[in-house]
Amino acid sequence: MSTVAYITARGLFGRRRVLMLLPLPLLLIGLAVICKAYDVSPDQWGQPVVVGLGLAVVLPVISLIVGTGVLGSEVDEGTIVHILTKPLARRDIILAKLLVAAGVSAVTAAVPLFVVGALANSVRFGLALVVGAVAGAIAYSALFLLLSLLSRRPVLLGLAYILVWEGLLGRFVSGTRVLSIEQYVITIADKIAPTGMLDGKVSVPVAVVMSVIFALGGTIYAINRLGSFSVAGETS
Repeated sequence: MSTVAYITARGLFGRRRVLMLLPLPLLLIGLAVICKAYDVSPDQWGQPVVVGLGLAVVLPVISLIVGTGVLGSEVDEGTIVHILTKPLARRDIILAKLLVAAGVSAVTAAVPLFVVGALANSVRFGLALVVGAVAGAIAYSALFLLLSLLSRRPVLLGLAYILVWEGLLGRFVSGTRVLSIEQYVITIADKIAPTGMLDGKVSVPVAVVMSVIFALGGTIYAINRLGSFSVAGETS
């Protein structure tokens, strides 16, 4: 499994895709630094930057880019065949890919969120955002990795989930929030460091349980899905 993880990480950082990870975190930190430098009250910029940009855009989009990239490109290009011919359990392949996707997504999103949280409120708030971001990165990565095995358009489906389900329906239709990873992240972070910037719409138990369900369910489904691929790169 470690070999697959190493190859995945090397391939990910060797592609232009990795350059797509940098602009959003830099934008997030840049906006917070500018607001802080000009003594703008965090009451005015905290929620739009932390939630509107950090949790609603940076975290899910980075997870989407990485999560669909660790395996999706291999499926599209047919190089998945080489992996399937190796004496590796499908479970080990998926777990290695998920480990890399969640790790890269968590670090890339959590670091700028910590900086922004510390500037907007306190170090504790920054750490709360880190915990929420890690939980969200794992859940998002499992979901988007699964989508890369279910569809040839995983990025499109992922964007639909982020923009339509979480961004639109999640804000106006209360029933959809129980299936919104963004809401889990907000609730978890707000529980650790309550502030007026975060307003979770689901309870803590729901946030924790559903995060685990997304992570475990997506991983198990992905393992079963990869198991249905034949050496020819097609599903049986």
